[in-house]
Amino acid sequence: MNELLFHELALTLIPGIGPQLTRQLMSYGGSAKNVLMMPPGKLRRIPGVGAATVTILTGKDRETAFRKAEADLKKAEKDGVEIIFYTSKRFPNRLKQIPDAPAILYYQGTADLNAPKTVALVGTRKATDYGREQTERIVQGLLPHRPLVVSGLAYGIDIMAHRAALQEGLETVGVMATGLDRIYPHAHQKTADKMREQGGLLTEFPFGTPPDRYNFPARNRIIAGLSDGTVVVEAAIKGGALITAELALSYDRDVLAVPGNLGSEASAGCNALIKANKAAIYTEPLDLEQLLNWDAALHQSGKFKPTISYSPDDFTADEFGLIAVLAAAPGRELQMDELAWKAQLPIYAVASLLLALEFRGVVRALPGKKFLLF
Repeated sequence: MNELLFHELALTLIPGIGPQLTRQLMSYGGSAKNVLMMPPGKLRRIPGVGAATVTILTGKDRETAFRKAEADLKKAEKDGVEIIFYTSKRFPNRLKQIPDAPAILYYQGTADLNAPKTVALVGTRKATDYGREQTERIVQGLLPHRPLVVSGLAYGIDIMAHRAALQEGLETVGVMATGLDRIYPHAHQKTADKMREQGGLLTEFPFGTPPDRYNFPARNRIIAGLSDGTVVVEAAIKGGALITAELALSYDRDVLAVPGNLGSEASAGCNALIKANKAAIYTEPLDLEQLLNWDAALHQSGKFKPTISYSPDDFTADEFGLIAVLAAAPGRELQMDELAWKAQLPIYAVASLLLALEFRGVVRALPGKKFLLF
């Protein structure tokens, strides 16, 4: 058994220890094992840790988490599920940059979660024929770029996007609001099985988690955070698709919306996003290509400088996390505190990491504690 992953998983399985507190504890303990073995007196000195948190970290809840972690690791190995803690090199770099990123992921599939290009297609569960046609059209327009297509495996636009991607030979990942052993809705089981071979299934929820209502907004932030841009195909004036769009905007990711007929309930949300200037209008593939800087002609003209590529194998997980943050903002000078926030690293660690990267000629230090990727 992987002892490091065992303790990381156990820490996330303790009730009341969410992603933010997990990072806080890790920044002081240095490792999940150190946190879980830390005496009560030392735990109390960590900011944000009160008496109730100390109790659950040192009492019966911890022992229960140990037993579940052992069982879940065995199940993961049996079912071919990869469990990825946020400090791992395997953790998606785009997702690591968002402030409310999950602390752990359960993944079953073949797709690279750090694919060079990713796009989310989302929309209403009550999709119309127009929505289906536009979803298929968008996916076909993506073919020259071969991106990873991300959606939520739900009824309507989500499952249409997954099936269109499979049909066109694109990899597609479904982000779930349940454990990987609870496909929801069950009617999408056959599509999910295909996705395991041509994409994957991803969740932050442990095995056995049912489709509880509050899990879906949490699921939506992963869809938005995993993608370069989000396309809303059809959406009512309220619903999960608009939540995903708002989350993407809060993460400084691009959003596009397909316009629909005035008076159409299924397109009211898309039209509202466009009217409020929260989403660019999608009418053809070029709209997405230009917004996400995917257009080959624009790159060849020199208007956009391609992102320099580095291999994660040549760096530590924390070093590569900083590189990914800088690479996501080509040409922009980022301050140290912004880097620390987006990479989810303590400021003192970022300072030493940046110095090491500067010595290696990877980043350039600028006045005002700003940094730029070479």
